[in-house]
Amino acid sequence: MTTQPLGLGQVSSNGSASDVARALAGATSQRVGAFRFYFDDQRWEWSEQVQRMHGYQPGAVTPTTELVLAHKHPEDRDQIAHTLETIRRTGQPLSSRHRIIDTSGKVRSVIVVGEGLHDEHGRVVGTQGFYIDTTPDEREQQDQITAQLAVIAENRAVIEQAKGVLMAAYGIEPNRAFEILVWRSQETNVRLRELAAGFMAAISASHLSPESRSHVDHTLLTVGTR
Repeated sequence: MTTQPLGLGQVSSNGSASDVARALAGATSQRVGAFRFYFDDQRWEWSEQVQRMHGYQPGAVTPTTELVLAHKHPEDRDQIAHTLETIRRTGQPLSSRHRIIDTSGKVRSVIVVGEGLHDEHGRVVGTQGFYIDTTPDEREQQDQITAQLAVIAENRAVIEQAKGVLMAAYGIEPNRAFEILVWRSQETNVRLRELAAGFMAAISASHLSPESRSHVDHTLLTVGTR
């Protein structure tokens, strides 16, 4: 099975992509990241962003199931262990909100969403998806991000609609919802407005409500790749 490297690429948007990228520097780069988990050998892959969420410098650690569970908050660890075993047996999608503890001892709130990773024969061999770090961070430059969003003001309507769906589905703030859309734009190399429009078209065509979490998860993970 051929896989692509995990990570965040260049922001693609109508307007100035570099302006948006600079606005999100230090926020998106560590707030949203990708992962893969292979069932047979219990092998994990973390993007640089997910490594940093856990307190590691990129390349400093090889994640294992034991390490993944060791970073879960003690009150959430058993639940996550059960969830991992369930998806390993059934191949069902992953959707979880829980806490992790990074190497410095800081508690972080994360949302983890994933769906089946298939081999060339269509067999589910793992799960892949993304982490969202929802921990409040006083260092975020809210005004800077808002100012940079002006460069794509003409496209705001559909982007705001997509943000609204993500906010309702995941219970997150507007800036975090925007970061998720930017991340998917990077991952798929699809312009931000086009990705938001495709996401909303898929949601509308399926008559989904923002509360339909599993459908929102699937649409988010597949938009721009069809």
